[in-house]
Amino acid sequence: MTTGKRLLDLTAADLMSRDVITITQPMTLQAAAHRLTCAGVSGAPVVDERGRCVGVLSAADFIRFLDGAPQHPEGAGCFCSDWQVADLDTLPAEVSGYMTTDVVTAQPQTLIGELARSMLDARIHRIVIVDSWGQPIGMVSSTDVLTAVAREYSWQRRNDSWLEDK
Repeated sequence: MTTGKRLLDLTAADLMSRDVITITQPMTLQAAAHRLTCAGVSGAPVVDERGRCVGVLSAADFIRFLDGAPQHPEGAGCFCSDWQVADLDTLPAEVSGYMTTDVVTAQPQTLIGELARSMLDARIHRIVIVDSWGQPIGMVSSTDVLTAVAREYSWQRRNDSWLEDK
């Protein structure tokens, strides 16, 4: 992100990552976990057959599934210790049953303050940026917002010290 804009004038388009990894609804949890791991991300938008964002699948969804399921998937065996891990082959079939469906999305022109407020209100770490058809075109994470704040702070400090030298 390199723009001449001041912090509060930055938009989702200025901040967003444009390389969006998506997951399809019928994808298995195992395939989705593999895709997230290979991409080095902890969550991604879930899209329907038309490419519209219908959910988000994140590491938190996997944790909630494993923690909240009163019964372990059939054939997974007994879990007697915290260090034991479920066999991914036994995870339920479709992402659609475990994704977060209450998705927070924004348009590219949404200001940084609105993005930050939405993240805080929803207690999330990423917002899906969608086009007018609801298709994901970018992601803004809490790290993207913090990076913008840190850059503004550094710019402000440089200018303050330059003024003091005059």
